Amino acid sequence: MTTFSKTPSEQRNVFSENLRDLIGPDTPIATLSRELDINRTQLNRYLAGESFPRPDILKRICDHFGVDARILIEPLSMLNNNGSDPMINPFLRDYIGAGFTTVTEDIFPSGFYRFSRRSFVHNDQFLVGVVHIRRENGNAYMKGFETKSALEAQNLPSDVPAREFRGVVMQQDDGLCILASRKNTLTCSFNYLSRVASFQNNFWVGYVTRTVPEHDDDLRATRMVYEHLGTGMRNALPAARGAGFRTEAELQPYHRRLLRIDAPFW
Repeated sequence: MTTFSKTPSEQRNVFSENLRDLIGPDTPIATLSRELDINRTQLNRYLAGESFPRPDILKRICDHFGVDARILIEPLSMLNNNGSDPMINPFLRDYIGAGFTTVTEDIFPSGFYRFSRRSFVHNDQFLVGVVHIRRENGNAYMKGFETKSALEAQNLPSDVPAREFRGVVMQQDDGLCILASRKNTLTCSFNYLSRVASFQNNFWVGYVTRTVPEHDDDLRATRMVYEHLGTGMRNALPAARGAGFRTEAELQPYHRRLLRIDAPFW
């Protein structure tokens, strides 16, 4: 939807979301109200998407946060991009970028996920891990940590910064893809997932590929299962404690079934 096709209500919501992002979670509204010399009740109306500020008040807000008047109509993520971000640059925006904001909660809910896949370096073992999916400015982002044993098996650094990876979720014609990387794009992976019809509708199956040169004994692509665990820590913590290399018998039964371990992967 273009800026000019948004309704007044949708435009107010863009501004209120931008304002909340600029303020952040740690700044008390009363403090900001005093700093901006804006009535607290009126400021809360802006934050609730109920009204726009007058031009003089808008200038006060923009000067305070170092932004311009486009915060009324464009998401903050777009304003912070000077055209150097390839994902939302006009050249790719309607191609790759178009899939970012269409990943709704119904399609791929936020929260914790347990995943299982065959190990890339130990063909007789499987890797189990936990990732977290969150929303920001309409986009779905992934964050997780490689297990120390998985990195050590590849002779890679295994300290906490080296273990962290992040990614972005995009909608595809018949599923989802996740592009993930460790910091400074040291390694990347591509995940494709499609939803599985199950009792709780909380499983996805697909495959993962990694960006490494070809070797005779190592895998570069294998099946992968995602299981949504919810948003709370009650199910996530036990899953995190069970992360790492596992035998086929140690996998969750439904994960083992979806991985189709004895079937060739094409």
